[in-house]
Amino acid sequence: MLRRLLPLFTLLLALRLHAEPNPDWTTAIAPFRVADNLYYVGSRDLGSYLVTTPAGNILINANLDTSPAQIRASVEQLGFHWADTKLFLNSQAHFDHVGGAAQVLRETHARNLVMQGDDKVMATGGHADFAFGDDITTGFAPTRVDEVLHDGSTITLGDPKHGGVVLVAHRTAGHTRGCTTFTLRAHVPGDPDGKLRDIVIVGGVAALPHYRLIASPGHPASYPDIAADFEYTFATLRNLPCDIFLGAHGGYFDLLLKLDRMPKEGPAVFIDSTGYQAFIAHSQQDFETTLAEQRPSLR
Repeated sequence: MLRRLLPLFTLLLALRLHAEPNPDWTTAIAPFRVADNLYYVGSRDLGSYLVTTPAGNILINANLDTSPAQIRASVEQLGFHWADTKLFLNSQAHFDHVGGAAQVLRETHARNLVMQGDDKVMATGGHADFAFGDDITTGFAPTRVDEVLHDGSTITLGDPKHGGVVLVAHRTAGHTRGCTTFTLRAHVPGDPDGKLRDIVIVGGVAALPHYRLIASPGHPASYPDIAADFEYTFATLRNLPCDIFLGAHGGYFDLLLKLDRMPKEGPAVFIDSTGYQAFIAHSQQDFETTLAEQRPSLR
């Protein structure tokens, strides 16, 4: 549980105390394959993913403004071309996940698809964010938005019958207004031919301590329906079929511990439906505790 809370603690330090980023955010690791067409190309904690097809590739998350060079090096180390990135997606419009987005789009000319609720945040470089819009230390370069996604939007690249891919974007809001969890199905090396696994890339679930989940006298909610968004998010995540558990932060899914096991177990180490459900349960309990603390007591 402590490992899963570390991304939250480091985010709070960076956002509120203006600290230097956690070294795990900037330290590169060797890229690796998760499924036949899915690769991890992020750092020790900031998750970035490459989905490959014969029609080009999809990149999920650009991380910090200093991260594109590391991500590009990982993509090219795997033997793929940076310029073949056709679509860019993001998990959440915070600087630690989209800080490098403008540079990625400038270098690759990819189309930027953003969930409703985060689209204005991306376009304004963070100024439209409900929690950090006035904090210049958490801003990032404004980024054009080519298409606005909605809950359940499908993202297709290439012909699925001939190596193309279909992802589904689930609006799992609360942490940001357009926080997004992506799902896809893919074959994992070592599985029987034709067997497909359900893959979930969780966007974010934390109600940061300065969020107001419920209005009280003199303290409006951070945004209308934020508590309802979180509740919808947890219900959505609980009901998603999940074999492969991934996320915007490696700490969500115990990335570093699983990497230690990967030489013996291979990509199957990320098959973790039990860990996925435990992560959701712990995260929902944290949310409900915060909600109860903020709810005015009845007299």
